[in-house]
Amino acid sequence: MKNLNLWLTIALITAFISVNAQEEKKYKIHTVAFYNLENLFDTVNDPEKNDEASPMMEIKANREEIYKKKVHNMARVISDIGAETTGNAPAIIGICEVENVNVVEDVANDPLLLAKDYGIVHFESPDRRGIDVGLMYQKELFQPVSKSSHTLKIYDDNTKKRVYTRDQLLVSGKLDGDLIHVIVNHWPSRSGGEARSRPKRIAAAKLNKHIIDSLQAIDPYAKIITMGDLNDDPTNESVKGILKAQAKKKNVKIKGIYNPYINMFKKQGLGTTAYRDAWSLFDQIMVTKPLIETDYSSFRYYKAGIYNKNYLSNKKGRYKGYPLRSFADGGFTDGFSDHFPVYMYLIKETK
Repeated sequence: MKNLNLWLTIALITAFISVNAQEEKKYKIHTVAFYNLENLFDTVNDPEKNDEASPMMEIKANREEIYKKKVHNMARVISDIGAETTGNAPAIIGICEVENVNVVEDVANDPLLLAKDYGIVHFESPDRRGIDVGLMYQKELFQPVSKSSHTLKIYDDNTKKRVYTRDQLLVSGKLDGDLIHVIVNHWPSRSGGEARSRPKRIAAAKLNKHIIDSLQAIDPYAKIITMGDLNDDPTNESVKGILKAQAKKKNVKIKGIYNPYINMFKKQGLGTTAYRDAWSLFDQIMVTKPLIETDYSSFRYYKAGIYNKNYLSNKKGRYKGYPLRSFADGGFTDGFSDHFPVYMYLIKETK
């Protein structure tokens, strides 16, 4: 499989220049990404789920053809993320808003991704809408050693009944020999309003923190990546207060978390999804301190970004510049998602 062992030569900027030489060093680079696939449902009614309310099931004509287009569009985006820099699709990509493992397999088997030989980690969540999170990984680059699903138990303030939502997915594995822990999230939505729904995302953040703490109790230097559609911005209490994510690397303590998306949101005004002329940066990837060290003998964080290429945006009209979503007004737009993907590069110096 060509490109899988591609070596990237990075012209070192000041922070990477050694004291003794101005020579270029060689680095291996991989993309880690996250993408909300916007209601990737199949065309079969599952009596145990509320999938009949999905946009796919609401389509009355040419449903199978539309499903295939939707799958292909998802594969196109995934194949493009990071490709300009690495020559390859993501080594690891977390995904959400998928109905089941079958739809993820269809994406992985699309002609644009088939040669990448993606493996899949997926558990059925108790979410009332029938949507789950998952992880796709290139088998030649990442080998899982453990996987688990962690249930978020929350309750409605008024009825006191349990609210069934997405589990959080933890996958630990070797990325080119380095042990990496990846947590995939899709926190409760803002349905009912941000303030009213806030406690649910606070609870999700606490569960996420518990998973991270458990890994760090075993190894304080664990390389942990937590990613997802948080339905909160980097400045909200769930991220800022519960996870205590930091905008500056120098402020990250031994068991702390670095969030490169804080400054993208606060200083640059960037976002991954838009509503009523306001941008939100709900999709984020954060890392623990061992991934921001400056010793590049093992994989470290290099840079992060939002994959918002022109073809992923509306070109005109009221929603010009917004993500070009797949479904609108009861039909299929031949678009992609109502969220832009996010990504980061991990690099390691070669011998």
